[in-house]
Amino acid sequence: MEKQAVVFGASGGIGGALVAQLAADPLIARIYAGSRRPGASADAKLVPFAFDLTDEASIAAAAAGLEGSVDLVFVATGMLHRAGGPSPEKALRALDGAAMAELFAVNAIGPALIAKHFAPMLPRDRRGVFAALSARVGSIADNRLGGWHSYRASKAALNMLMVNLAIELRRTHPQAVVAALHPGTVDTGLSAPFQRAVAPKKLFDADRSAGYLLGVLNHLSPKDSGGLFAWDGSRIPY
Repeated sequence: MEKQAVVFGASGGIGGALVAQLAADPLIARIYAGSRRPGASADAKLVPFAFDLTDEASIAAAAAGLEGSVDLVFVATGMLHRAGGPSPEKALRALDGAAMAELFAVNAIGPALIAKHFAPMLPRDRRGVFAALSARVGSIADNRLGGWHSYRASKAALNMLMVNLAIELRRTHPQAVVAALHPGTVDTGLSAPFQRAVAPKKLFDADRSAGYLLGVLNHLSPKDSGGLFAWDGSRIPY
């Protein structure tokens, strides 16, 4: 059976790597690749589309443009801090309301709106996957250092939304898998200012991280739905 996938954030490091690896999969017949400014693609499998995480109408329009059910929806978007804006906060006194709201809009609200419009498109009669990039620092139970308040809180909110989605889909899509994923520290623009403290063997290129994440998803079952998983398949407590 031919399968379809949707990747949001296809122009990013991890998102682009995911699109490339999915395009190489003979079981995937079509990949809808979403970005803010999509370009034309020479690959017949790829269908570029435009969307804006802060504009629900653009997300709804993208859903309306799809044909049939979707076997994989992967939200590969995220923001650590605004370029040129405040760095991740080391203390509460550094909080900025506008910057915090922007991180929640990108890291939690945007993915939730994607779920609103795309999760119903997962197949009801077979396995389907809804995945979103989260982060280990979004785990409340695993928080030992504090700081990075806006990023941590927005990813924790995303994790809760994914749990809620998993519970809701069990009623209508019993074979669905919902997963929040920690990709490790990946050599992208998001992590670039913070890579000096990362051991070389723990800094992944985007292709390697994407391969790990797709491998994790391939091994998850409906009983795992709603979980937060690291790139190596280990479960991270919420």
